[in-house]
Parts: sequence; structure tokens; C-alpha cells
Amino acid sequence: MTRLTFYGATGTVTGSKYLLDIDNNKLLIDCGLFQGPKENRLRNWDPLPVKPSTINRVLLTHAHIDHTGYLPRLCLDGFAGKVHSTYATRDLCDILLRDTAHLQEEDAYWANKKGFSKHHPALPLFTIEDAEKTLTQFSPYHYGDDIFVQDDVRVKFRDAGHILGSAWIDIKRINGMASRKILFSGDLGRPARPILRDPDQAFNVDYLIIESTYGDRLHEPDDGYQELEKVIVDSVRRGGVLVIPSFSVGRTQSLIYIIRELEEEGRIPILPIYVDSPMAIHATKVFKKHLTDQNLTTRILSLTGTEIYHTGKIHFCETREQSIQINSVYGPGIIISASGMATGGRILHHLEQRLPHPQNTILFIGYQAEGTRGKTILEGKPEVKIHGNYVPVQAKIEQISSFSGHADYNEILAWLMAFNKPPKMTFIVHGEPAASTALAEKIRTKFGWKVFIPQFGDGFDLDF
Repeated sequence: MTRLTFYGATGTVTGSKYLLDIDNNKLLIDCGLFQGPKENRLRNWDPLPVKPSTINRVLLTHAHIDHTGYLPRLCLDGFAGKVHSTYATRDLCDILLRDTAHLQEEDAYWANKKGFSKHHPALPLFTIEDAEKTLTQFSPYHYGDDIFVQDDVRVKFRDAGHILGSAWIDIKRINGMASRKILFSGDLGRPARPILRDPDQAFNVDYLIIESTYGDRLHEPDDGYQELEKVIVDSVRRGGVLVIPSFSVGRTQSLIYIIRELEEEGRIPILPIYVDSPMAIHATKVFKKHLTDQNLTTRILSLTGTEIYHTGKIHFCETREQSIQINSVYGPGIIISASGMATGGRILHHLEQRLPHPQNTILFIGYQAEGTRGKTILEGKPEVKIHGNYVPVQAKIEQISSFSGHADYNEILAWLMAFNKPPKMTFIVHGEPAASTALAEKIRTKFGWKVFIPQFGDGFDLDF
């Protein structure tokens, strides 16, 4: 018997965890942290409904923390099996899990120092030592490799085109000449993007678990170059600093790549650019290491000697002292810093300093979840709370949606159009309720497929 149970990314875009139990061989697909509003974050402290010690393997679609950040806690609570991913995902997790552990320890330290926790002492969800132990349990594979999790069940990672190393997961059960297939999309990427390859196409699928982050929205038809050029030129004209909250993995590298191309084409002036994120700096090194996982254009550029991830006047600010020095920068320039939703990290210091001044520009280039500072600023609120203080929002606020690494609903439907038969059931996950509902209705209308939006803890017996 095969049973699929949903333990995350239901009614939200975080906390991805799906338990696939095949004849008591338990596979956990993704192991993410809940993020965003406090009520979401508190769910990370709830015990997992299944004992971690009974889980045989974890399969990861990609390295983002909403898909991997619970792993150290899972291991701490008894999981002793292998964690399978692509090689690039493993290398990015080496950065992301250590950083998340550091933030957990830092939060616990300040909770104890300031006395604002009801727990005495306040403890981190996991420590750097826990994260390091978790990394020893990784067993990575290349795209397309066969991974036999039991004699008649094989797993493959296929390129999802979302971030470096991202995959959709193909789980196939073979019974003589017959077979059944379950597909977990992870976060599905977009076609014709800088750096990354297009998502691999899937065909023969019996059960589909598909994300819906942009299930109710379409991206702008612009590829991001023209919009970014306009924002930068306008920022220069007004004499201010352009501040871009950016995810350290994937989004920052794409930004650097595009700004370099705009400079080389003479479309923008060569400006001082400050990449103020140790994680982004380390992630960029991983991108340079895994060029074979990037698209043909990027690989050709590397062969011609182009410094793909460098602009004319780029400054990588790794230390705290280098970060503080950016405060003295005035006049045209660009600051790229994490986190992308302004939920924490060094970007908060830059927003605190630059938001009150109308000559500056704040540019959001990614999805802003409900309850985040990024969402608050985009909604046009006159002030936003940072470090306990209310900061006036006087800077010009801009948004470009075409940088998103998530497929919009037309891109998802186009990908599904190539399936050569209707799945027995399509499960919609990883979306705010409105987005999941909208995508479910579009799939029903376009294809006539059976579609279901699961809630946390829902379980289903599969004919697999």
C-alpha cells in the first residue's frame, strides 16, 4: 500500500514536507521550515506527526530553506537515514543550513539577554553543530541518475529550472511491463531565464503534486532587463541609492548577471554595487563551481573568459565592518542585500537608513509573502517596524515581478499541456489559498483533470 500525507506547504508557501509511505518504506519529500508570520514560525516547534526515526530517506527538490531548513531538527529528533539531492543542492545546503542554525542560535541569545521569551532558557531550534552533522547524511546524485529506494521503486532528479540544482522528483514503481509514476514539482522554474536551463518536460504521470505560488498571477512579459534598466536610470537621475532586498541564492546571482549585461551594452552607467550578504557571496562561489548545471549561453560566456558574476565596480561585503562602511555611501549606487522579503539580515539596516529619504529607491524583485516587511512596504503603509522602531517610508518603492523564479499560471499550464495522459489526481500545494484555488480551477477548466487542494495532515491512499 502507498500513502501520501501532507505535512507542510498547505495554505502557505513555506514548510514543504510530504511523506510518501510505500509499503512502510517512508520517503520524506522536502523538509522545510515554516516562515513568515509568527503563527507560521511557531509551527516549527510542533513535533512532526510522524516519528523521524521511522523515516527511511529524505529527497530534496532544492536548497531553499522553506524546503530544507527543518532537516537539522529532523536529524536531532531521530532521523538517521540518507538525504538525497543534486550535487549543487548539497553544496548550497552547506551554506544555507549553517546560516539558518546561526540565526537560530542568535535569536535564542537575544531572547535570553532581553528576557522576551516565555522559555527559560530560550533554546535554538537547532545549532550549527546539528546542521554540520546533518550535512554528513547527504548522498547527492546527478540529474537523471537512477536511485533505487527499493528493488521496484526508482527515483530520478530532473532539472526544474528554479534555482541552481533545483529538481522535480520522478518516483517510478515498476511491475513487469507496467509502471506507475508520482511527480513532485518542487518549485517549478520558468523558460528562457538567465543562467538556468529551462525546466525539463515531464510526460507520463499518474499522481502529480504541483506548486501554486503564482497560481493566480501572470508575470510581466518583459524579461526583467528593460524594467531594471528603467529603475536604475531613474535612481541615478534622482541622485539616490537603489536598495534591492534579494534572496542570496539564485536571485542575487541573476541580478549581478543582468546588471553586467546592461553595463556592457551601455544601457546603464557603471555604478558601484555593494553585495552585502556573506551567504550570497558564498553562494556565488557555488554557482561558479557548478557551471555545467547552467544554460548553454552561460557556459559559452565562461569559455570566452567573461567574468559572469562581476560588474564593473562590484564590491563583495562579507565582514560586518564592510557592511557598516556602506552607510557612508551617497549618490548613485546599488545595494543588494538579504533577505529578499526583508524579514531579517543586513537588509534591515539598509532599509532603516535609506527608507526615510525620498531620493532613494527600494526595489522588490521577488515574491513577498503575507506578514513580511516586504509586503508591508509594498502595500504602501506610511511606516514599517524595524529593530523595534517605526521607520517612515519616504523612499520611492518599485517592484519587478519578472525576476521571479516561480512559473506563473500560464507557464505551469504550458508545462502540463505536454503530459500524455491525465494524472489520476493532481494535488495543489505551496501557495496562498487564493493562488492554489485559482490554479486548481484553471487546471480543471483547461484539462478536465481531477484536482485537490490538501490541508495540513491530509492523507491519501494511492494506486501505486
